[in-house]
Amino acid sequence: MVKQIKIIFCLFFASFILSACSTTTNDPADMYKGESSQGIYQKGKAALINKDYSEAIKRFEAMDAQYPYDPNTQNGDLYLIYAYYKKDEYILASSAADRFIRMHPTHPHVDYAYFMRGLSNFYQNLGVFERIIAIDLSKRDLTQIQKAFIDFNELVVRFPSSRYTPTAHQYMIYLRNTIAKHEFDVAKFYYNRQAYLAAANRASIVVTQFQGSPSVPDAMILMVKAYRHLHLTKLEEDTMRVLKYNYPEIVVDYDGRYDLR
Repeated sequence: MVKQIKIIFCLFFASFILSACSTTTNDPADMYKGESSQGIYQKGKAALINKDYSEAIKRFEAMDAQYPYDPNTQNGDLYLIYAYYKKDEYILASSAADRFIRMHPTHPHVDYAYFMRGLSNFYQNLGVFERIIAIDLSKRDLTQIQKAFIDFNELVVRFPSSRYTPTAHQYMIYLRNTIAKHEFDVAKFYYNRQAYLAAANRASIVVTQFQGSPSVPDAMILMVKAYRHLHLTKLEEDTMRVLKYNYPEIVVDYDGRYDLR
C-alpha cells in the first residue's frame, strides 16, 4: 500500500514538473529570449508568409511581451490580428483588434484593425461548414452579426477613404438585410400564433428601420393582413396604399396573399 502511494506521488510530481515547464516554455515573455527584436519580427513575418500561423502567433506575442516599445511592435500587433484570424481564433482576433484600436487610435493603419474586428465578430457566428455552405443567418443568434455591423459602420464613418471601406459597406448591406429578415421572421411567428398586434408592430420595425431591404414588402403585406384581422381598416388601407405605390408589381388579393405580375 505504501509503495503504491509512493508511485502515485511520483507520477503526480512528475506531471506537475512537466506542466510547469510547459507553462514556462509557452510564456511569450520567456520565448525567443536569445533573439533580437528584429529577428523575432522578421521570422514572424516569414511564418505568416509560409502560413505557419501558430509560429507567427508565438513570435508576435513574444515581440509584444519582450519589446513593447520597439518600432516594429505596433506592426507586429497588426500581423498578430491577422494570424489569429487565419487560424480561426476569431475571439482572440477581435480582442487583439480592439486592443490595438484603444492603444493606437491614430496609427496610420488603424482602419485595418477596425475592419478585422468586424470580420472576426462576423465569423464567430459560423462553423467550418457554415463558412463554405450558404446558410440563412437570420435564423441564428444575431449578437455577433450586430457587433460586426457596428464595427463596419464605425470604419465607414471614421475612414470613408479607407481601402477597406467599400468591402465593409458591402458587408453592412448583407448584415442589415439579415437583421431585417430576422425581424420579419419574428413578426411572422407572432402572426402564425394569431398575435396580430405584436406581428404588426414587429413588421413595422422592418418597414421603418430597414428601408430598401428585400424584407420590406413582405413586412408591409404582413401588416395589411394583421390590421385586417384586428379590424383596423384605416391602417390597413393606408398600408395597402403605400405598398401599391412603392411596389406596384405586387398584387394583394382579398385574403392577403400576393403574387408577382
